[in-house]
Formats: sequence, structure tokens, C-alpha cells
Amino acid sequence: MSGPAITVDLSQAEPPYEQVRAQLAGLITSGRLLPGDRLPTVRALAADLGLAPNTVARAFKELEGAGLVETRRRTGTVVATGQHTADAAVAALAAQFAGAARAAGLAETQALDLVRSALRTRFQPG
Repeated sequence: MSGPAITVDLSQAEPPYEQVRAQLAGLITSGRLLPGDRLPTVRALAADLGLAPNTVARAFKELEGAGLVETRRRTGTVVATGQHTADAAVAALAAQFAGAARAAGLAETQALDLVRSALRTRFQPG
């Protein structure tokens, strides 16, 4: 993978694996990484970022679960073909929001109210 660099700020509250996952997901959903583009190996990216390989492996596993990448024998981890549509990106964000809402102690109805409110205020015509 050449091009935009992935960075990790260990002073942030966001865990390093989530920083890696979010940056890669953003590159994929924005089209800066295209279907078939190869990601660096877990070990190589971990070494570049000064992270444990398991940290990067977790980020890759979550990207794979969201349908954004796939791991193939001999070719490594590549951007999935056709799986990084807007639906996949929004599903990944929804999962992230759900985790944050749960961590904040919000009830399901409170979290849904927040989403409804955001949809109403962000998508009003005019």
C-alpha cells in the first residue's frame, strides 16, 4: 500500500487498533484505496506504527467483518471488491456508534433518539 500514511496517536483515548481501523476504513470508503489494492502485512504495518502485531490484526479483522477487506492466501489482505459501498461504511459507523452508546451507559431508546435527532437536523431541506 503506497499513498496516504496511517498514523497512531497513543495519547488519544481512542485505542490504537480503532485508529488504524478508522483510517483504513476512511481510505476505502472515500475511494483512495480501491478494490484489489493490497494492504501491508500485519507485521509490516505494526512495525511501521510501533504497535504489536495483534493490535493491527484486530483492526484488519474488524475491517474484514465489515466487508471492507478480505484476506486471501498468497496475496494477503486486499480491499474487497464491491463490498465497500455506502451501506458497508454506514454499517461500520453504526456498529461503532452502538459500542460508544453502550459504553456511555445509554439505553437503546436514548441511542435511537440521538440518531433520529441527528437525521432530522442534518437532512432537513432548505
